[in-house]
Amino acid sequence: MDFKKLFGYEGKNVVITGSASGMSKAATELLLELGAKVYAIDINPINLPVTKAYQADLSDKDQIDRVLSEPDFPQKIDALFLCHGIAGFKGRELLVQKVNFYSQKYITEQLLPHISDHGSVTYIASVGGFGWQQIYPKAVELIRLKSWDEAMAWYQAHPKEIESSYVFAKQCLLSYVTYQCMSKDFIGRKIRINAINPGDTTTGLTDDFNKSTSPTGNAEEGAKMIENIFLKSWNGYAAEPKDMGYPMVVIGSDICSYMSGQLIYIDYGLTSSWTSMALLNANQKTIEELSHDANQES
Repeated sequence: MDFKKLFGYEGKNVVITGSASGMSKAATELLLELGAKVYAIDINPINLPVTKAYQADLSDKDQIDRVLSEPDFPQKIDALFLCHGIAGFKGRELLVQKVNFYSQKYITEQLLPHISDHGSVTYIASVGGFGWQQIYPKAVELIRLKSWDEAMAWYQAHPKEIESSYVFAKQCLLSYVTYQCMSKDFIGRKIRINAINPGDTTTGLTDDFNKSTSPTGNAEEGAKMIENIFLKSWNGYAAEPKDMGYPMVVIGSDICSYMSGQLIYIDYGLTSSWTSMALLNANQKTIEELSHDANQES
């Protein structure tokens, strides 16, 4: 079996963000091995043999527009991977929304006319977006806005919503995949849209995540808190970038040609365990309430 043909990337144009490090770098390396023509964007220098590397701050609309209008930027895109992100710190709430959600929505919609029929769009979200259903109506308000300026005005008018910073941005990204997967812009041309939700993964952002998790900004305290949340319950271990980057490449490939609208948790089953506990607790509460009502009636 020819594995390059199986994946379907050989000779195809792939655009990917965040390739300078971490999960996206691992994904970019695999895409190159599979014969893709990779156009990579990052705020930091990219030291991989991609077809073309662009440097830009993806929180800045003008810089995004500059890259997308470069003469050598591909006019036909077969797969789009949006992987850039930052940790959430108090005082950086709007920046986190721009980087972790709105720029990804904006880039997707700017490039959508250039994505091939039966192409794919794949995002890196996070288990931090777990429970996205709770904010879905607010996320849809934001998703339906037509321009960058309208979105920035929405954020300014909703400071409470973005207090959770990283969490809200990732929940919006998961809401976007759910909302758009059957929209005419995607399903009309059979463009697939999916997201992976990584669990605890050691990357160049780990120190930032540790500091942002701690109420005092202490990296060691934050690391312990993350361990207690994500690893302690199953005596687990942090993932490596390739544990996330490689599955993402598979999801965007021809192997998963019938997969769309999926929010895929890559966390060794942790969020499934959370769901199980929530369902059991909810069911037990329902039984207790029914029993209480029956006793009251009798």
